[in-house]
Amino acid sequence: MDLQQHKRAGEAVVVVTRSVPGEVAVTGATVRVMGDQKPSADELKAAIRGASVVVTMFSDRVDRAFLDAAGPSLKGICNFAVGFDNIDLAACRDRGVIVTNTPHAVTEGTADLAWTLILAVARRLIEADRFARSPEYPARGPLGISEFLGADLTGRNLLIVGAGRIGYATALRSIGWGMRVMYTARSRHVDFELAPLAGRRVTLEEGLREADVISIHTPLTPQTRHLIDARAIALMKPTAILVNTSRGPVVDEAALAAALQDRRIFGAGLDVFEDEPRVHPGLIGLTNCTLTPHIGSAEDKYRRLMTEMVCENAAAIIAGREPPNRIA
Repeated sequence: MDLQQHKRAGEAVVVVTRSVPGEVAVTGATVRVMGDQKPSADELKAAIRGASVVVTMFSDRVDRAFLDAAGPSLKGICNFAVGFDNIDLAACRDRGVIVTNTPHAVTEGTADLAWTLILAVARRLIEADRFARSPEYPARGPLGISEFLGADLTGRNLLIVGAGRIGYATALRSIGWGMRVMYTARSRHVDFELAPLAGRRVTLEEGLREADVISIHTPLTPQTRHLIDARAIALMKPTAILVNTSRGPVVDEAALAAALQDRRIFGAGLDVFEDEPRVHPGLIGLTNCTLTPHIGSAEDKYRRLMTEMVCENAAAIIAGREPPNRIA
C-alpha cells in the first residue's frame, strides 16, 4: 500500500521532510522520509498533503501556505531543531496544530562546535591548514618564530549572549582556559553566577566592550535580528573574536564583513548565515573568518537522539497525548 492509499484508508501518516540519522518509527502511523536534498516548494506541498504530522527541518518555512498544503488532517509539526523561528506559531494555533521541538539534544554538539570555532579563529587554523597544503610551505622552509601568531585565551573574558542551555554548556567549556564569564539575558540566570562558572551578568554594551570572545546563543526574534550590527561591532576590542552558532540574522553580515576586512576585530567564526545557504560574498575570501555550514548539532549521537525525540512527539500527537516537547 503506497502513501496515498494509507491516507485514503484513514491511517495516520507522518512525513519527514529530509532524511535523518537513526530509525524513524512512529507507533500508530505510516512514515514517509524524503531524501537528502531539500525538496522544491511543489515537491514539499505534494508530499505533506493529507499528513497527520510533519517532521520539519529548521530550513522549512511553516506558514499558512504550508498548513493549507497539508490540509485539515494535520495535527502536529515536529521541528527537528531546538529553534523554531521557521514556524508561524500563531498560524499553527489558529489551526489547532501542535508544535514541538528537540531541546537538550542539540546542547552538547553545538557547544562543542562553538569552541571549535573559537579555537580555529584564535589559532588561525584555516589559514594555517591552507598554507600547510600549499607548495609555498616546503618552498619557504620552517616558519619564523613570529609567523602565524594566534590569540591566547587563558584568563580572558568570555561573553555569552543568550543564557540558555547551549550558552551555559559553552561557558562551562571555558573553565579549562580559566576564562572570566559574562552573560547577557532578559532576566537573571543564577546558574551562570554560581560555581563553577561564577559568571557576571552585564548589559550587551558592557559585555562587548570587555569581551575577548563573544559567543552568540540567543534565539532569533524581531528584537534580536541584527543584534550584532555595525554599532555593536564598533564597541568590540580590536583583538575580539565573534562566534555565532545560533541563527544567522542575529548578526549583520555586511557590517561584520567590513569590520573583518578592515581588521577592526581579530576574527569571527560562523556556523549560521543571514540567507542560508548563501554566504555574504564579503566573508568568503577572508582568512580571519572560519565558516561551517550550519552543523552545530551534527554529532551522530545527538542527531540520533533528535530523531528519537521527534518520533516520540509525533506518536504522542497521533495518540492524542501531550507530547514531551510541546512549544505551542
